[in-house]
Amino acid sequence: MDEKNVSLEKVREEFVTQWGVMGAQWGINRTMAQIHALLMTAPEVLSTDEVMGSLEISRGNAHTNLKDLVAWGLVRIVTKKGERKEFFEAEKDVWEIFRRVARERKRREIDPALETLRHCKEQTAEMKTPEARAFHEQMVQLEDFVSFGSKMGDRVATLPHGKAMKLAMKIFS
Repeated sequence: MDEKNVSLEKVREEFVTQWGVMGAQWGINRTMAQIHALLMTAPEVLSTDEVMGSLEISRGNAHTNLKDLVAWGLVRIVTKKGERKEFFEAEKDVWEIFRRVARERKRREIDPALETLRHCKEQTAEMKTPEARAFHEQMVQLEDFVSFGSKMGDRVATLPHGKAMKLAMKIFS
């Protein structure tokens, strides 16, 4: 390997490691995020064995996390003619990655939270004590806020990248 490729591999390794740290802060496990980073920056599709070797992880760990990445829509299974192995390729479009992560996090986190808020609001709607009224009002406000945030996130995620950036510039400038 020449010096340029050694340098690229070192930088890529640094990125994969840091992406794993960030992923843990976003609510996904470190290995899943590292596999995503590895595939996202890979010039070609990778097999499970190549992922295992690169990240020094077990077959079970690689398999479970690859399956989860496929379920999130961040990774696709690719077959090669004459090969029995499965290969994997990550979505590389950053805006599409954002959309898919936002959709999955909404489904796993926001929707259940909204359901709980709605349930608590309904259960306390007829209660008359001051504590129950205060609790009910808090549930109403929280549901309104989370629902608004969810709808805004849905709207932004459906915009083309350029329009979303223009909207963000208007809001934050």
